[in-house]
Amino acid sequence: MPSSASSDAPVTFDHLPPPWQPTAEIPRRPLGVAVIAVLIALGALVLILAGLLYLLTQYFGPLVPSSLNLIPTVDLFGAVIVVVLGAALLAIATSLWRQETWALWTTIVLVFAVTAYLFFTGSITVLFLIFVVLFVYLISVRRYFY
Repeated sequence: MPSSASSDAPVTFDHLPPPWQPTAEIPRRPLGVAVIAVLIALGALVLILAGLLYLLTQYFGPLVPSSLNLIPTVDLFGAVIVVVLGAALLAIATSLWRQETWALWTTIVLVFAVTAYLFFTGSITVLFLIFVVLFVYLISVRRYFY
């Protein structure tokens, strides 16, 4: 086999690409995610307000009118659960606004659970279709989260 001098020479390039530098660019928030985050936050505020108003009517009965009760059929333990659920939903809404991945996947799981519940209870209505579209939309915008 003939030996060639060009195979022993080091490879050189005239032009190299610039070195990679990480950027601090945050992907833009999709409009649908912003709307979902605001709606979840509003629902969370209503839950917190309802639970706190019930607790206020229980402890300061004459000072707070009972007509302010948004959920009159709940007991003391249920009102605390409603406040905690509202606080958790507010945290999810805030994290969705900040485009955090865990909030996206938590929302996807919750939407899937509601959709499955509506499907298995035979409630195939407009609400079911809205949740199916919402589920598909959340899956499709997952690349905007980090």
